[in-house]
Amino acid sequence: MAKECSSTSCSKESCEGCPSKQPKSMLEEMNSQSNVKHVIGIVSGKGGVGKSFVTASLANRMAQKGYKVGILDADITGPSIPKMYGVKGPAQAVDAGIYPIEAKNGIKVMSVNLLLPREDEPVIWRGPILANMVKQFWTDVIWGDLDYLFVDMPPGTGDVPLTVFQSLPVEGIVIVSSPQDLVKMIVRKAYKMAQMMKINVLGVVENYSYLVCPDCGKHISVFGESHIDEIVAELGTEVLGKMPINPLYAEAADKGAFHAVENEYLDKAVEKIVG
Repeated sequence: MAKECSSTSCSKESCEGCPSKQPKSMLEEMNSQSNVKHVIGIVSGKGGVGKSFVTASLANRMAQKGYKVGILDADITGPSIPKMYGVKGPAQAVDAGIYPIEAKNGIKVMSVNLLLPREDEPVIWRGPILANMVKQFWTDVIWGDLDYLFVDMPPGTGDVPLTVFQSLPVEGIVIVSSPQDLVKMIVRKAYKMAQMMKINVLGVVENYSYLVCPDCGKHISVFGESHIDEIVAELGTEVLGKMPINPLYAEAADKGAFHAVENEYLDKAVEKIVG
């Protein structure tokens, strides 16, 4: 047992093992009726790169493999997961907490849109309130038994991503990027934040990599040539997938039928997550 410091006899050596000097964990306790085995964050340094699309695609692939999966929509001011799956609130609240709503493929979803009177109501909250809401999605939501909980992060490196990293037992993150040269800097920011928070970076997924010509099958680099390979080489991580622009995926999301999407371009990412 570590020896307590006394005010009369305190030195550098005697304080080495003092409990008061040890860093305290900021992890929040999950709901007493939840049993979540693994938490994976999906992050991006900027918006518009398809982070929610990657989150939902990964969740689908894991569910198709027989895993029990949930999605925590931490993008409080720009939630899109419920719309993609066609799920609507209000979520049921009981004394023990709040039940997530299940999509047609069994994926459990919790998002602020499932708590609002109308899904198009804006969330005009300051950072600390947004961060507390994300904590409550962990402490107050009855997730039940889950093998994997995917956290769809808001873009950037602000309050909410910081809260997720500090408050939830995130095992690793997947960084989402796009081919533009600007994204190299953005990916580095997300990677460095994870390093600073001592979170494992599983790898990088590139979205909008190319468009397949419907007539000749040629790959067209709509957003310019990819830089993802050189980025991951610099950072010492790996590419987990390069996804083309697929209008059918967008159509499924718009119709609330994303549960039917099978995105095989992320199979390497799934293998990495499962380990």
